[in-house]
Amino acid sequence: MPNQMSQLAERDVKSLFHGQTDARKLEATGPLVCVRAEGINVFDEHGNGYIDTLASMWNVALGYSEQRLIEGAKRQLETLPAFHSYYNRSHPPAIDLAERLTAMAPGGMSKAYFTNSGSEANETAVKIVRFYNNALGRPEKKKIIARQQAYHGAGIFSGSLTGLKAIHEGFDLPSPGVLRTAFPYQYPAQSNISEEEFATSLAELLESLILSEGPDTIAAFIGEPILGSGGVYPPPATYWEKVQAVLRKYDILLIVDEVITGFGRTGPMFGSELYGLRPDLLVLSKQITSGYAALGAVLFTDEIYQVVADYTSKLGTFGHAFTSGCHPVPIAIALETLDIIEERKILEHVQSIAPHFEERVRRFSTRGDVVDVRCVGLLAAIELRHPEGIGPGVISKKAVDIGTRHGLLLRASGNSIAICPPLIITTSELDTMFDRLEATFDELASETT
Repeated sequence: MPNQMSQLAERDVKSLFHGQTDARKLEATGPLVCVRAEGINVFDEHGNGYIDTLASMWNVALGYSEQRLIEGAKRQLETLPAFHSYYNRSHPPAIDLAERLTAMAPGGMSKAYFTNSGSEANETAVKIVRFYNNALGRPEKKKIIARQQAYHGAGIFSGSLTGLKAIHEGFDLPSPGVLRTAFPYQYPAQSNISEEEFATSLAELLESLILSEGPDTIAAFIGEPILGSGGVYPPPATYWEKVQAVLRKYDILLIVDEVITGFGRTGPMFGSELYGLRPDLLVLSKQITSGYAALGAVLFTDEIYQVVADYTSKLGTFGHAFTSGCHPVPIAIALETLDIIEERKILEHVQSIAPHFEERVRRFSTRGDVVDVRCVGLLAAIELRHPEGIGPGVISKKAVDIGTRHGLLLRASGNSIAICPPLIITTSELDTMFDRLEATFDELASETT
């Protein structure tokens, strides 16, 4: 980044308020203003190019140059540029996408409800669960169990489901009604029990929490197949099998948040397929449109739908909706995204390149400044060692700054650098990305020793 702020950067700092940012630091440094993108690369206002190692915000699956998505949006804008699904109204793209998603999703989904984002989708999932239990005459069965280090959004309740301190501080979160259970990861270097034994202990902790709170007060458990924004933590073997058994035992619904893991990120279409997950409600967003437009979705089973539908008949409505939550343009883009994923065999590409991706990630484990590496599919994290006396996240954020000098857009997630490139990345691009990351860590090490 240039030492002197550009006119664009100065204008940005004067008028644009940035999320998840230290506003005073930004005033001093100015933002990195990106003006165009191509393939897996983003270019700033000075012409500098960067490999986008996080696919924007975990979502640009098909890269930045997919003309078919642009044309799909254009066709929809020329036919039905705006509409909704309020009352008894609908439109063809929504009907088609709902049918495709419910048919392909795990768990026997029956209905799809569209929103503008993953945060809104998680808020909606919780409202459906509340509506469902009220319909069944169970007004006390409302608490939601979420996990430490989870990320489920930044709204009042979705932010409460999130298990990250930075999302809570200053906002009076979490709100009542959210219970927290254990972080499902053990560092290999610190492990003295098997993964299965660890999974058993986590399931026992979950059951103890349920019993102490009272099963009749707990409505649902929400979880990502792999903890994403909290640091990319895959679960131990048999974890989801054991957790689902506990939930079934106490009649607790399972909300699976596939906002990051959906649509091929881990290899199969959904992360649930890796772990045998059978959700009652499934939350989707991000790669559903390859990031080209805002869209989220909640899918749910026919068992839930039938109860909810009966209650809407009693009350006269399901009093929840978003003006642009079922907008035809992002839905048309989502349909085109699914077509491309299928026609170009994107899942097969991910599965073919994933072993090399993992091998490059694992190389970092031999470095003295790396504590841990984690990888599933094209989703990874490299956790950096933080010297004594330096606060959490300081070193990883410094790595992000150094990375820009090496042509990388990086994301700090706690003490880790998260890696989540566009699914279309090639082997040579992957090697270039990791070579630049090694150079970044080498420079970081020279500055911190």
